[in-house]
Amino acid sequence: MIFENEPRPRSTLDPQQDHRRKKSSFRLAAGLIALLALAGFAVWRLHSFETEMAQLSRQVAQAEEKSNQALLHASQAEASAQQAAQQRDQAEQAKTQFQQAAQAATQQAETAQAQATKAQQEAEQYREQREAELARLQQALSQIAETRRTAMGLIMTLDNNSIRFDFDRADVKPQYREVLSRVAGVLTALRGYRIDVDGYADDVGPEEYNIKLSQRRAAAVRDYLVQAGLDPSILSTNGYGKADPRILGRSDDARAANRRVEIAIVDSTVGSAAALAPEH
Repeated sequence: MIFENEPRPRSTLDPQQDHRRKKSSFRLAAGLIALLALAGFAVWRLHSFETEMAQLSRQVAQAEEKSNQALLHASQAEASAQQAAQQRDQAEQAKTQFQQAAQAATQQAETAQAQATKAQQEAEQYREQREAELARLQQALSQIAETRRTAMGLIMTLDNNSIRFDFDRADVKPQYREVLSRVAGVLTALRGYRIDVDGYADDVGPEEYNIKLSQRRAAAVRDYLVQAGLDPSILSTNGYGKADPRILGRSDDARAANRRVEIAIVDSTVGSAAALAPEH
């Protein structure tokens, strides 16, 4: 143990060795310091590298995300383009079909118009032919009894000037059968017509009785026309009683004129016998 007042022992090393020892210690300390500095720099550099790597990783992730989004957008754009192309093709197809349908409709309309024009011309030609035929028929029948035109044909009146029916009688007297024979001779050549035989009575007696009486008068004339050669399938009869009197009044002449039969000649190709009701 060494006390303060005691003298320190002197080093056994000589000054030169001591100097080398100190110099070596200094170098060692300097090396350690350098090593520590280098280690600190390495740690800092490693941390910086890790930070940079983290940033790069984030940038790579962001780039990948943007790339994926870009790919998604590109895929969606491609799908939209394909859909648009498909819709365009469908629109073109629909346009073509519409044009074809419009062309077909135009052709059909033109064909229908041509057919309608032809039918109208044929109808007009037929009407003119029937008008001429009715004019000749009216002229022929007017030489037998009074005959007038109607909207659908002719009406021939067989009153007391041509066929006289006695009071409360429906038979056709022999002296008037020649008139009906002449009528039948004219009507036999008709084609496309139907004939209504309408009977009438005067105002004497009950309505129901007069209707039946007028029906018997129409039937008597029809039967004679059939015997004279007319086709019974084109003949029909009606009884109107005292309706539509030819001459108003209660005199014997008026009542004799109203006891009559009218023959309606109807063009069966354009209407029915109902259109040839006696004109008022």
